[in-house]
Amino acid sequence: MNPSPTVSAPDTGALDVTRHAWHEDFQALLTGTLFVALGVVMFGQAGLLTGGTAGLAFLIHYGTGMDFGLAFFLVNLPFYAFAWWRMGAAFTLKTFAAVGLLSLFAHFLPRGLAFNYLSPPLAAVLGGLLCGAGMLMLFRHRASLGGLNVLVLYLQETLGWRAGAVQMAFDSLIVLGAFYVADAGRIALSVLGAVVLNLTLAINHRPGRYLAV
Repeated sequence: MNPSPTVSAPDTGALDVTRHAWHEDFQALLTGTLFVALGVVMFGQAGLLTGGTAGLAFLIHYGTGMDFGLAFFLVNLPFYAFAWWRMGAAFTLKTFAAVGLLSLFAHFLPRGLAFNYLSPPLAAVLGGLLCGAGMLMLFRHRASLGGLNVLVLYLQETLGWRAGAVQMAFDSLIVLGAFYVADAGRIALSVLGAVVLNLTLAINHRPGRYLAV
């Protein structure tokens, strides 16, 4: 098999960057969405929320009883046209696959995994770390979890704004809108989870540090 093509790293004068092979992208989509799904299950078990379209899906889930996986898939539908227009076909198809996988994992994972006891503060921290690590895998393989992730990545690539910092701002606004479905203590822990998630992204996903190809 011929080696994967390489592209020169812009503005660094550094070594060439090897493009991800299809099987590497496939592994990242599976692993990243599974990590995020486990974090989401921990949030749901503890009655917490998060930001982004996942936060909107949690609001729908808590408010109407709709399955989180189905709500998450539906909330993301309007964002695919923007993703295709601004980020390209490959990014959009990977994102659609990631959203579909997360929806399935979030629906079926509780059928094979249950927590006898899960401390809400621990769920906030571990869930935030798992979601952040999973999203980082997806970002580095030019995929996302749709919705605001698409806008955040677009702003980073065009304006150089850190993905984690922008995501944190959006997430904080969404979590603050959850006062009608959760008490102040749960919302405070939800904010903690969102901060942990986005600090993971802000520290590890800076413009120019890693070329997602």
